[in-house]
Amino acid sequence: MIHDMSLKQISILGTRGIPANHGGFETFAERLALYLTKRGWKVTVYCQGGIGQSETIEDIWHGVNRIVIPVSRAGALGTIEFDWNSVRNVVSRRPTLVLTLGYNTAIFCTYLRWHGITNLINMDGLEWRRDKWKFHEQVWLWLNERIGCWSGNHLIADHPAIATHLATRVKRRKITTIPYGADAVGDVDRSSLDVLGLEGAVYGLVIARPEPENSVLDIVTAFSRRPRDAKLVVLGKYDPDTHSYHREVLDAASEEVLFPGAIYDKTVLCALRRHAHFYAHGHRVGGTNPSLVEALGAGSAVIAHDNVFNRWVAGPEAKFFTTEADCDLHISALLADPATARAMSLASTQRFESAFRWDSVLAQYEALLDRHLDGAERRSPIQPVSVPVAAEHTAAFDLRVPAASGDSGMVNAESMKMLETKVD
Repeated sequence: MIHDMSLKQISILGTRGIPANHGGFETFAERLALYLTKRGWKVTVYCQGGIGQSETIEDIWHGVNRIVIPVSRAGALGTIEFDWNSVRNVVSRRPTLVLTLGYNTAIFCTYLRWHGITNLINMDGLEWRRDKWKFHEQVWLWLNERIGCWSGNHLIADHPAIATHLATRVKRRKITTIPYGADAVGDVDRSSLDVLGLEGAVYGLVIARPEPENSVLDIVTAFSRRPRDAKLVVLGKYDPDTHSYHREVLDAASEEVLFPGAIYDKTVLCALRRHAHFYAHGHRVGGTNPSLVEALGAGSAVIAHDNVFNRWVAGPEAKFFTTEADCDLHISALLADPATARAMSLASTQRFESAFRWDSVLAQYEALLDRHLDGAERRSPIQPVSVPVAAEHTAAFDLRVPAASGDSGMVNAESMKMLETKVD
């Protein structure tokens, strides 16, 4: 298939699809697809279909071409099946440019490279270092990170520390740092919070999966050490009957801690973030975490776990903790000092405006894609290309972001279930 080379085209792989119903990568894919479509690109997004679906479906959603690939099973195996069939479909269509979000099945990206299709990979993070994976799962992820570094024509890091890590695998010029984005949250009426029992209440907010690496137990225990005359709202799905950690968190909570479950209503989420006295972010595995960026966009005063990822995202005016006692100290100080909370809120807004607005993030992606599209169009789309020929020939789009020092550690990502959410 020979394409009209005057038309900018891109295919997006690696998410469950659009419209976004699962999380960070899906939200990003939706925003980027709509942005590029409005700017004259032909955008194709691959979407994972249902188990009962019998054949591939192609349709148009808000000007974006969607290709819905069926799967025969659920879970990680279904995701692997979907990724492989998506790559095969891409090769049959021979686009000039592909953007792959995540590296969990990067082994399939070698097929794109073998066929001479330019593929940019958002490398997300050091997923293989997360403690929750079994040994064979860690090995799979470690191998795919290595394969993704080699097979991608260019790599995208969402955080300077991730770029520093990737630079131990490939040359620095093959890496571009572009963070995740969010929308600013302006004035939002808080009446939607009344059903949560927050009418007129001072409260802090936590949005995280209940996992040890997200420090939820530490935050809840710290808040519950003493009466606060305030609430702590902890969002997430808790199943104490089957998860011991979930049970620990619930048992540690005082009566002032609320667990309303997982909330996906954007109006309620915006109101929760906007009117929170502070946002507690316990993620230890980092990267540019969407939930933290969204808190900055809402102007939340941030108390975050002290690591290289959170420090760069939240900025120097945030408060950082390493122990439960530290967290308790910061919570007590902010509840007793509204002026400091307001100053931290302003600093969060300024940090957000400086780096994480969607319009800025998406413009940076388009600039990078344009650069690699030019390189791809210099090659015939039907010319067989051996692996060495597909090497990177262009320098990275330089954001002039200083590389973070210290442990490059781990980064937020979802699992073999295809990065279900970056609300984490």
